[in-house]
Amino acid sequence: MSHGSREDQDVVAAILKDHRTMEDLFRRMRSVESDRAAALKEFSALLIAHGEAEESEVYGALKRFRDIDDEEVEHGTAEHAEGNEALLGLLEVEDVGSDAWDSRLEDLVQAVSHHLDEEERTILNGARENVPDERRAELAAAFREERAKQLASDCGDIENVRKIVNR
Repeated sequence: MSHGSREDQDVVAAILKDHRTMEDLFRRMRSVESDRAAALKEFSALLIAHGEAEESEVYGALKRFRDIDDEEVEHGTAEHAEGNEALLGLLEVEDVGSDAWDSRLEDLVQAVSHHLDEEERTILNGARENVPDERRAELAAAFREERAKQLASDCGDIENVRKIVNR
């Protein structure tokens, strides 16, 4: 087995690393001492790239494993849509730090935090228990590749987010 970081070898670790980054970005988006617009730009790209890569490369593959609940995977996809909608709502606020910004940020944090919590307790634990290491490494590579492709295409741009929400 080639040596790399844990994220290289395990799709669960790769997904969790993004989840922790999202939580850090939430903290930056809340703080008057941060460049909140820059944090949102980074968050938008990450949320879209992460969700699209999960849906195209990971969720379908996990459904093929016995003991991973299809309904949980479908639910994860529905929650991505909710998070993307809340993201679009925040991207549409012109005035960073305004009351509208704060309230839409709260909506976004709620939607995404709920999803991260649920995904970690259901889908990711299912993968930990049922998916062999070798397959998890393959899925990590596929996830990273699609995620990189998304990020390179400026996937967090408001027009792209709008397209994804409306599809």
